[in-house]
Amino acid sequence: MKNPYETLGVPKNASADEIKKAYRKLARQYHPDKNPGDKAAEDRFKDVQNAYDLLSDPEKREQFDRFGAANGRGPGGPGGGFTWTTAEGFDFGDLGDLLGGMFGGGRFGASGRRAEPRAQRGNDVEVQVNLSFEDALRGVETKIPVALEVACRTCGGSGAKPGTAPKVCPQCGGRGVVAESQGFFALSQPCPRCRGNGTVIEDPCPTCHGAGRERRTKRYTVKIPAGAKDGTRIRLKGKGEAGWNGGPAGDLYVVTRIEPSKTFHRRGDDLLVDVHVPFADAALGTTATVPTPVGGNVSVKIPAGSTDGKLLRVRGKGAPQLKGSGRGDLIARVKIDVPKKLSKKERELLEQLKEAQR
Repeated sequence: MKNPYETLGVPKNASADEIKKAYRKLARQYHPDKNPGDKAAEDRFKDVQNAYDLLSDPEKREQFDRFGAANGRGPGGPGGGFTWTTAEGFDFGDLGDLLGGMFGGGRFGASGRRAEPRAQRGNDVEVQVNLSFEDALRGVETKIPVALEVACRTCGGSGAKPGTAPKVCPQCGGRGVVAESQGFFALSQPCPRCRGNGTVIEDPCPTCHGAGRERRTKRYTVKIPAGAKDGTRIRLKGKGEAGWNGGPAGDLYVVTRIEPSKTFHRRGDDLLVDVHVPFADAALGTTATVPTPVGGNVSVKIPAGSTDGKLLRVRGKGAPQLKGSGRGDLIARVKIDVPKKLSKKERELLEQLKEAQR
């Protein structure tokens, strides 16, 4: 027998925690799942497991320290979805406890009997709803169709034809696992007949064909809040896909897609609108009429000497705030109009202005 201390790379006076830490590291490195087809790694893994099985048992360790050999049965019990056993009947349950989480184990109990399926939450679903710019500002209530995977209406989710029920798998006896010989060891793995469920459906539901689920289109009413932006996500709790094994349904997320406005450009809660002003009015100053997003107009004073692109703010006339009861601002952007053609009188006046500015 190989020296277990040398196999794990720990001193003879190593503590239990040090031994376990060394075992975890080596087991990860040489585990068959990480080294498929590598015979040397498989042999090394077996040596590591044997060494840990001995040193993790106080009685075995004491006996080895005294006599240099280990007798008796090691700790038993499968764990983590797989169990290593020797031809003599020794099993190493610690492997499942330590590596179960690492390699997807934990499905089956230590007794070897099939554990109850764990309830799982259903998937979340995301859909888009298209809105006009005006509807997004006002807020609307709309109905949306959603394609979902839900429990079968015919069988209620069991997958079996009404009046029948799933039966215990004859291949694994309901345990959900079967043992496969790996030479000196045997590896327990999910049963291929029932795929680890422990039950089989001999008379499947005619609607879902044994799946227990079907795809259906549901229509939900969703309230779009006033001031919704492009990409706003609205959550409808429990309206997603059905859960598994009695688990809760997922959530439905409605994402808004807003059509751009021909008049307004949104900047957060503020709305930008262009105001066209003749160049003479921009120079002398004037009052302009500006449209608002809720209908109607407001008057905006254009100061004398305003330049193209000047921004004028009208407080509280922008988009409704999603968080809060206020509104953003309406921002008027001055766009100075320069005539392409001038009348004789206009040209004379401009020439006079030009001379006066020299």
